[in-house]
Formats: sequence, C-alpha cells, structure tokens
Amino acid sequence: MPTEAPDPRFIDDEHFLRQCRWEAFRGSGPGGQKRNKTSSAVRIVHIPTCIEAVSSESRSQARNREFALRRLRHRIILEQRRPVDLRRFGLPSWWSGCGGLSTPRPRIEYLAVLGLVLDVLAAAGWRLSDAARLLHVSTGAVSKFLSADEKAWATVNAARTAAG
Repeated sequence: MPTEAPDPRFIDDEHFLRQCRWEAFRGSGPGGQKRNKTSSAVRIVHIPTCIEAVSSESRSQARNREFALRRLRHRIILEQRRPVDLRRFGLPSWWSGCGGLSTPRPRIEYLAVLGLVLDVLAAAGWRLSDAARLLHVSTGAVSKFLSADEKAWATVNAARTAAG
C-alpha cells in the first residue's frame, strides 16, 4: 500500500478514527424500554470531509460503532474522487498484489480497489469500457465488480446518467 498522506483507502481503523469524532445517542424507533434507556446509537463524522454515518440497529454501542465506521469508510470512497491523469495513468504497484477485481480481499484492500475503479471511471467520463481498458480488465469484470456492491453500482449509474 502507498505511504502517502492519510487517505482513508489505505489507513487502518485506528489511524482513520483519529480523523473522526463520534457521539452516542438514543436511537428512535421500535425497541421498547431498553432503546429508550440507553445511548447505544452511534454517529461517526470524518472531520476532513464532513461525511457521516450512523448505526442504531444493535443494542450494543460497540457493535454500532463498528457498523458506523464501516459505513463511513464506504461512503467516503463512494463520494470522494481523486484526480486521475488518463494520459499518464499507470496501475499502482499494489494493484497486482491485491488481485485486482477478481480476488476476495480484506476490507481495506477492497476500499482501495473500489476507490481506484471509481476514480478511473470518473476520469474516463463514467464509460465502463474506457475504464476497463485502463485497468487492464474486461468491461464485464468492471461491471461485475461494481454490481456486487449495491451502493457503488447506484453511485456509478447516477454519475453515468448525469454525464449523459
């Protein structure tokens, strides 16, 4: 993985949480007396981007914090683009080590791959075939990778619609 400035794609949870603030609160909705007595819902805000995520589905604050952290990291990858110069683009050294689009990988590697795919897609005008060529994979592989993640697929489709 790169050793650049703290990019949410490449840092572990401990370092990522240093860039965040979190708060606990009482969640609304069904759950009866227990829900109304404990502050188990969690909101985590990534301070540099002001992107936030909330979790309240568990009765455990620690579990909700894990869920919110996962959602936050994913939202940042979906919403934040890094510029890509298509004329000078080359796959980063970590790409082949993590298996590209086809190999199951740990969560941080998945986020790094997803972020790179979305950055290349954005630079290519959201054209799957152009992005696939730059990533040295088939258009079908890019489509399959993105469609496996419902939110990523929705993000790409919204961007493609907006781009015409």
